[in-house]
Amino acid sequence: MYPVMVHGERLVLREFTEADIDAVLAIYGDPVVTEHLSFEPRTRDQVAATIRTVTQAARAVPRTEYSLAAALISTGEAIGFARLAVDTGHPGQSSAQLGFALRKDHWGQGLGSEMLGLLLTLGFDHLGLHRLWGARSPANTTSARLMLKHGMVEEGRIRHHLRIGGQWRDSIVHSILEHERRPSP
Repeated sequence: MYPVMVHGERLVLREFTEADIDAVLAIYGDPVVTEHLSFEPRTRDQVAATIRTVTQAARAVPRTEYSLAAALISTGEAIGFARLAVDTGHPGQSSAQLGFALRKDHWGQGLGSEMLGLLLTLGFDHLGLHRLWGARSPANTTSARLMLKHGMVEEGRIRHHLRIGGQWRDSIVHSILEHERRPSP
């Protein structure tokens, strides 16, 4: 499926372009935003490499990587990074891992919830997946509330799942099945 365009009330999930490098740097380069992500803050060169990688992966057939800009409909400006990675471990698998990050000056406005709702729409309505799941930092209570609000169930803890900044960190896994989905909050 290329190109992806999933519209919400205030956001659209769309393909990244090279013009989005600085917008992604404002997310992935910010130590406050990346505090709960699976990596340390990235440099502009690292972000540029990420954009090159995801734009190439977007054209793969079959496509298994959906890294998308969450852009404001009003301006077209990318303010978030939304991702669905289709699990390819077993033939006939119908699940994907999701992830999302929002620029901190847009926190507290309901845009993270809208972005997550759009990822669920992409996964279930457009891709026909059966299960979506995501992992979060145990300290990221905002993501926990968002996932629970959208009907995702907390499955459990993966101990010492990630090593970030020389420290081991656990991850908390949430999931939702297609028949558990409820209307967007």
